[in-house]
Amino acid sequence: MQTQKQTWEQQQLQMQRMRNSGNISYSGSPTREDKEEELSRSALTTFRAKEDEIEKKKMEVREKVHAQLGRVEEETKRLAEIREELEALADPMRKEVATVRKKIDIVNRDLKPLGQSCQKKEKEYKEALEIFNEKNREKAQLITKLMELVSESERLRMKKLEELSKNIDSLH
Repeated sequence: MQTQKQTWEQQQLQMQRMRNSGNISYSGSPTREDKEEELSRSALTTFRAKEDEIEKKKMEVREKVHAQLGRVEEETKRLAEIREELEALADPMRKEVATVRKKIDIVNRDLKPLGQSCQKKEKEYKEALEIFNEKNREKAQLITKLMELVSESERLRMKKLEELSKNIDSLH
């Protein structure tokens, strides 16, 4: 609607310009002014007719919307009635289902601390295993060192024994 008004105003401005240019070049010819006035009236009439048409369409749309809203309200009421009927139907297993759900909730509550305890013990186990493996590596290194020392000791003792044996042989 705003665009229609702007278009009409632009048309009026153009007619005013044409009128002014006509006055200068033709020095106010009466037939020219009559034609311009007739054009103005025609444009104004056209504008009003379009405005009326827009108003009629708005009213038609508004009536359609109201009619649709009425149908929607009726459908909403019907759906509410159907929902009430469905809720009214008794579930024969409802009590058993509720009991089982409560038991599931209780088991879930019991599981949570057990899961946390399990994770804690798992972490402790991993730490103990890591310490155990570290000690095993340390033990292996010490055994290797011990074997080297024993070997070196045996070698030195054998060397000493050989020297003593030579000394004894040289005494004879």
